[in-house]
Amino acid sequence: MQPRFDFAKASPESYKAVFALEQYIRSCGLEPRHIHLLKLRASQINGCAYCVDTHVKEARHDGLSEQWINLVCAWRESPLYDARERALLEWTEAVTNVAQTGVPDAPFAEIRKHFSEEEIVKITTAIGTINVWNRLSVSFRSQHPIDEREQAA
Repeated sequence: MQPRFDFAKASPESYKAVFALEQYIRSCGLEPRHIHLLKLRASQINGCAYCVDTHVKEARHDGLSEQWINLVCAWRESPLYDARERALLEWTEAVTNVAQTGVPDAPFAEIRKHFSEEEIVKITTAIGTINVWNRLSVSFRSQHPIDEREQAA
């Protein structure tokens, strides 16, 4: 797969607008753990290798365990995630897949049990923001860096 072009260079104003949303998400008061969770899950759903790579590394850098990171893709089958995280993951999936799901009442009812209305708006804005990044990166085939391979012992 070859990159199509660098969208940030092609339209710096567009990049700045999306980056401003990103800056807001980082400072809006949501728990970093929850931001990592929704970014990683949405990026997995959207098949965005660039963003999955980025958000795995960011989550790891912020001290989240390898198991917590690795099992995000199979969260329904793992007891690792607490009720708030599970509600957040379900909401992330419904919002990311809005064209297929219409964002049903069940995920909304569940997220309301764990987050305030203000938090739900911030979470939904964060989900929308990562979906914008995913769409830009997938559409223009952004390439994640290739880490050096570790030598087998």
